[in-house]
Amino acid sequence: EVAFQKAVNVALRNEGKLVLAHVIDTRAFQTVASFDGTLAEQAQELAQQTLNDYKNQALEMGVSEVVTVVEYGSPKSVLARQIPVEQQVDLIMLGATGLNAIERLLVGSVSEYVIRHAPCDVLIVRTELDNVTGIGKK
Repeated sequence: EVAFQKAVNVALRNEGKLVLAHVIDTRAFQTVASFDGTLAEQAQELAQQTLNDYKNQALEMGVSEVVTVVEYGSPKSVLARQIPVEQQVDLIMLGATGLNAIERLLVGSVSEYVIRHAPCDVLIVRTELDNVTGIGKK
């Protein structure tokens, strides 16, 4: 949510296009023995509805161009390589996931992968909207 709010602010300041993306991790379906496509359809419908809600918020806040993208695959590579090229992205903004060291070791960090492989700048959102860090405050 905070990453979305900051992305809207960046798009407004720069009169830029906002691309809202969701990648459905196909590995999640590999463990379902009776996979018939229904789960994938439900996941896509939910993702698209969520993105549409964000799109409407961004439009109401004044962003003039908002695109939604729902893709299937590895979130790491789709976010780092495919979407930036297809949508001509010049800045990727991601929220920090908060994985612990063991989780990062086992599944890897999407943010870390995107930072290393994206063809454009990447901003990891860790702070609230006002960016108050507490430094110098009592």
